[in-house]
Amino acid sequence: MTRTWNARAIIYLVLAILGLIGTWSFNIVAITAHRDFFGDWFGSGPAVTSLGIDLLVVAVAAIVFMVTESRRLRMRGLWLYLILIPVVALAFSLPLFLCARERRILARASASADQG
Repeated sequence: MTRTWNARAIIYLVLAILGLIGTWSFNIVAITAHRDFFGDWFGSGPAVTSLGIDLLVVAVAAIVFMVTESRRLRMRGLWLYLILIPVVALAFSLPLFLCARERRILARASASADQG
């Protein structure tokens, strides 16, 4: 029997759900208040601009990691995680990818143990 869930995968999934709820609860507020999302993000002072740049650099690093790991592990559906970054949030898509990555590692280890 293949075991593809462990504590780390579950933690990543919980973090993805928290990232989805945490980001979109404020995105919905911004949308319903007709706020200029990117204007608020980069135009609300140096501290907010710093956080915006910080997030962009982390997003690029995450994309490089996701592409590299998905190729190494021969994961399918990379395009979905990459689309989710700007459409939903990095706080959702990165932990979701890490959950899928962990499950892929477990599945490969299990398949390798079954063959050995």
